[in-house]
Amino acid sequence: MIQRIQTLYLVLAAAISGGLIFVFHLWTNIEGDKVFAMHNNLYLGLFAGSALLSLISIFRFKDRKSQFVLGRLNIILNFILLGVFVYQSLNLSGETNVSEKGIGIVLPIFSIVCLVLANKAIKKDEDLVKSVDRLR
Repeated sequence: MIQRIQTLYLVLAAAISGGLIFVFHLWTNIEGDKVFAMHNNLYLGLFAGSALLSLISIFRFKDRKSQFVLGRLNIILNFILLGVFVYQSLNLSGETNVSEKGIGIVLPIFSIVCLVLANKAIKKDEDLVKSVDRLR
């Protein structure tokens, strides 16, 4: 059932994690250069992993339990990514490497919101199927 609302949320989360990282910069350094996620392999790997988990979760629509688990793993991955960004911005003393923060740092938050909404819709579908099975 690819036409469900959770698919829309998962596609949106995959687009945020996989596409918008090339549009929005993470920060601007002292020289004025914009730093994107593709300039650091750790950030690129975490964002790509999040996008891949979202896409895999879309095509697991027949097994809602594993789809729900993949959504939770993706949420944890995005919290790790957000923690890395917070650590990066707080660990630096003064303005040595990071001069101005960009909108790319809050992309994991938008992805987490989409994933929570998708998991809520998946849980709603699972509860609906369980209630119909009870009636048989």
